[in-house]
Amino acid sequence: MGLLEGKKLLITGVLMDSSIAFHVAKLAQEEGAQVVLTSFGRTMKITSTIAKRLPQPAPVIELDVTDAEHLATLADRLKEHLDGLDGVLHSIGFAPPGAFNFMEGSWEDVATAVQVSAYSLKALAAATLPLMPDGGALVGLTFDAKFAWPVYDWMGVAKAAFESTNRYLARDLGPQQIRCNLVAAGPIRTTAAKSIPGFEAFEQVWDERAPLGWDVRDPEPAARACVALMSDWFPATTGEILHVDGGVHAMGQ
Repeated sequence: MGLLEGKKLLITGVLMDSSIAFHVAKLAQEEGAQVVLTSFGRTMKITSTIAKRLPQPAPVIELDVTDAEHLATLADRLKEHLDGLDGVLHSIGFAPPGAFNFMEGSWEDVATAVQVSAYSLKALAAATLPLMPDGGALVGLTFDAKFAWPVYDWMGVAKAAFESTNRYLARDLGPQQIRCNLVAAGPIRTTAAKSIPGFEAFEQVWDERAPLGWDVRDPEPAARACVALMSDWFPATTGEILHVDGGVHAMGQ
């Protein structure tokens, strides 16, 4: 029996088959789960094509986490494919180019980064809550926000808000047996990473600093952690950040 046998999951953030979210969906299916993906706008067609590369083609529904109507109707639209949910993967993040200049970034740029990359975790949790009456797992992807990283700037601030949001969700959703945890992955060469100016600076030094080594082309270790957290093997873990970064988070300068 697979680790997620019989589980029903919502996976956001699948754009290309190089993404962590794609590998979560793939591993989840291999471990026995039913999966529904989300996308929106012009990327819907791309995600629908990528979904066909999964072991089993997965339905794709539209979800823009800044669209109140999309969120309000999400549960009903999911019911067309699943009769409930056991887990949700939040793999959503965006910041306008201006947010990657800390001193010059405008509030408009920062507000967009915070809404899409942090507040959306709460918005997604609230939208899917009706489908998890017996509990479940909310898992998100972060990039360790304890430090002021080069080039990350206001996206780093948004990730700090994201991590704090997870802790508050763990507090508020725990009584309903919904576990809320994050996976802090090392840098992965995804479409999202390529959109961050100077992101290659992380790639150049990460493998040197990671005691276990690090492959920026391999999203599977992070995906495995997400799958594990959505399984029944972490029944008493919530509000946690699980580092999957080769050990860099534990090293000094």
